[in-house]
Amino acid sequence: MNFFQKLKSKARAEPIHPWFLTTDAYDTLCISGYQRLDTNPEIRTCVHKIANLISSMTIYLMENAEKGDNRIKNELSRKLDVNPCSYMTRKNFIYWIVSTMLLEGKGNSIVFPKINSAGLIDDLIPIQPGVVNILVNDKPYIVNINGKDYTNDDILHFAYNPASNEPWKGKGFTVELKDLVETLAQAAKTKKGFMSDKWKPSVIISVDAMTDEFASEDGREKILKRYISDSQVGKPWVIPADMIKVDTLKPLSLQDLAITDTVKLDKQTIAGLIGVPAFFLGVGEFNKDEYNNFVDTTILPIAQVIEQELTKKLLYSPNLYFKFNPRSLYNYSLTEMVGAGGEMVKLMAMSRNELRNWLGMSPREDMEELLALENYIPQDKLGDQLKLLQGGDNNAKDE
Repeated sequence: MNFFQKLKSKARAEPIHPWFLTTDAYDTLCISGYQRLDTNPEIRTCVHKIANLISSMTIYLMENAEKGDNRIKNELSRKLDVNPCSYMTRKNFIYWIVSTMLLEGKGNSIVFPKINSAGLIDDLIPIQPGVVNILVNDKPYIVNINGKDYTNDDILHFAYNPASNEPWKGKGFTVELKDLVETLAQAAKTKKGFMSDKWKPSVIISVDAMTDEFASEDGREKILKRYISDSQVGKPWVIPADMIKVDTLKPLSLQDLAITDTVKLDKQTIAGLIGVPAFFLGVGEFNKDEYNNFVDTTILPIAQVIEQELTKKLLYSPNLYFKFNPRSLYNYSLTEMVGAGGEMVKLMAMSRNELRNWLGMSPREDMEELLALENYIPQDKLGDQLKLLQGGDNNAKDE
């Protein structure tokens, strides 16, 4: 007995619940105009912005130290930041992780680390969400990839928005956006149908119905050609006063149908649920403070999911961790960067070469020296100032 025969026999043994035969069940299960989240242009735009920004950040390998964490540059840091996947760039690799985690993977993105015989990372292989199945087990769960089971320690599992009953599994934001996607899809269909509908005349011609020409379609076409179609642009129409009456009208617009306001409100709601500024969807104007807050409250938390999973699964040393560098994402003007960097140079908190690096400039040998005070004196020359050594100048000493 095959699977379908077993299913039929089970259906005969267990009668169908009456609710499945009701109209409410049909309206609930067979939703009209269903649209996947990844095909909605507004949601796709939001996810693209998030994935594009996260994938633009440099990945640092950091080490804990007594006086502060230091950046380490070795083959491991190069592997993660330059070529994590043999057939993808780092940017596309991180972009795929984020977009899959937020959309196609429904809150989950799986990457399989390929380890060579020396115990080193050979490659990080993205796994298509369609061949992944996350199953509950005693470990506490396993990940089935193309029919083969892996424990959670064997793979990299990036999860967004953990589920309540299965906290190790992400759920994304499918439920929250489902109704909004349907509304936007319906609004798009209405707009397309309204703009392409051929029954939107701006001129109405009233004709005496008793005339012989009006009785047939050929006759009506003959009337149009005789009195209207043959006229040049801008030339007055000459028509019989008693037989034909011409009226003009203003057709309904999308503003009259209130579609514009509804779409605007839905876009704002989608932006709020995903956590992106509404101006990304064409609603409102760009705001620098709102954009920087978006980096702090949306970009960095999602980036931390990737950082912590990479650190947990790929590093043995407790003093090492991976970190994204978000400084390049903030919207700072060149004047603000020079002003902030200049103050740090005055306080000897950074060298001028570090400031040049902030601005994307190459280092110079004469810019490595630390300067201080209002006279920009080198650090090792501070003791040569007479006013610091003797508490005053020469004139005060002579008196």
